[in-house]
Amino acid sequence: MNGAESLVRSLIASGVDTCFTNPGTSEMHFVAALDHVPGMRSVLCLFEGVATGAADGYWRMARKPSCTLLHLGPGLANGLANLHNAKKAASGIVNIVGEHAETHRELDAPLMSDIPGLARPMSAWVHTSESAADVGEAGALSVQAASTGAGKVATLILPSDTAWTDGASVHEAGPVPARALPEADKVADAAAALGGADTLLLLGGEALSVENLERAGRIAAKTGCHLLSEWSNARMERGAGRVVVDRIPYPIDLALKRLEPYRRIVLLGARAPIGFFAYPGKPAVLTAEGTEIVELANVDADLTAALDALVAATDAAGIEPAHVAAREVPPVPSGPITHESMAQAIAATLPEGAIVVDESVTTGRGFASWTKGAEPHTWLNNLGGSIGYGMPVAIGCAVACPDRPVLALTGDGSAMYTVQSLWTMAREELNVTVVIFANRSYQILRGELTNVGVQNPGPRAVDMLSLDRPVIDWVQLARGMGVEAVRVEEAGDMAKAIDTGLDHKGPYLVEVVC
Repeated sequence: MNGAESLVRSLIASGVDTCFTNPGTSEMHFVAALDHVPGMRSVLCLFEGVATGAADGYWRMARKPSCTLLHLGPGLANGLANLHNAKKAASGIVNIVGEHAETHRELDAPLMSDIPGLARPMSAWVHTSESAADVGEAGALSVQAASTGAGKVATLILPSDTAWTDGASVHEAGPVPARALPEADKVADAAAALGGADTLLLLGGEALSVENLERAGRIAAKTGCHLLSEWSNARMERGAGRVVVDRIPYPIDLALKRLEPYRRIVLLGARAPIGFFAYPGKPAVLTAEGTEIVELANVDADLTAALDALVAATDAAGIEPAHVAAREVPPVPSGPITHESMAQAIAATLPEGAIVVDESVTTGRGFASWTKGAEPHTWLNNLGGSIGYGMPVAIGCAVACPDRPVLALTGDGSAMYTVQSLWTMAREELNVTVVIFANRSYQILRGELTNVGVQNPGPRAVDMLSLDRPVIDWVQLARGMGVEAVRVEEAGDMAKAIDTGLDHKGPYLVEVVC
């Protein structure tokens, strides 16, 4: 058995059955092994950032790692932006990165680069296999590393000579280290801190699952504390029958106002609130001066155990949860496209079990209030801020959950970063409805220009933030890659088009001119 085959077999034995691939010459033996070893689904992506983003989405919904297959240092570099997003989302990913054979590395070939140096900023675990005998065990260790805590990025570098050389063996990942249990004194401090409307339980990570939201709702009902989440969340369960948790607003002024009343904040899988960027004359820390911050558990800890302990410490076990959303589906809107009518159209059409991948940035800031009483659904945000996340993550979600409809919400500027996603959606016949908010500009950056103090920007500045020369035709782009598409300019047509997409077998794109 050669090293490549031992790696594939070891990954499968360790529970990894999906590979998002963009291979090159150095990875051909791995490609060949995928061909004759059953059990691994291979999904071809035409850009490495699509592969890494898809692996992020897969973890968020499947709660187990997939692997990527990337070509040498430049291939890894092309995937780094979405690996950054995956790292911030605590997604478990096994990156398989090809490398030159040892004898070729000595020659400083054109594609030679420092792959470990590229990998380390986004990876919690990096390993280079130096012999075929090492490959299978390294593959098993990479799965274990990726599954540790809330999830980690693990990068295994596979030199081509270790892939083609015989003498390898199959290994299976060992048990994942147990997640940290809550410390008794921290539970007591958190319970003492919560009480009244000036206290906040700030949730993140797996604290936003259905069952954990119920636990948090019981604590809120018992203590009178408020519940919030961070602005961006890897995965949040929402909709009718679920405890409503609003997000801290993105704009600094709104966030400061929202957090100003709280004198004590308990962190459970979340970080203390800070701004996304620095702005002249505005604070970076979003909490009021003198606010007491109590960290009960970080995102890597056992958040279910922490909530159970907090429920017991606050004597909230028998209490009905507070803030449970009643079913409230708005009527289909009509009239012009506005931020409000777009939110209403999404809320009116969202089916039960939908997975919403949200990269709507500026356009989508008001979607949460309209959809809180919609059919039960799952909402995913971009935690890392690197754009081009939405459509690749939607691919991973659709592969992980083929029985659930996926709705990807993204702007035209963001979507251009990973437009190749459409081809993979068509090739794999994935049930993804892509909604492109075509405001024909980098709208968020227009707002940021004002936020950093630039008043009355001139034509050069405005031109750098515009996408209207030429106008991007998303319908033609989508059809050119095998995806059915439609353009809409009215709210009722938008709702109708989303309905059509959700009922359509395979991918469907809706360009919303707004």
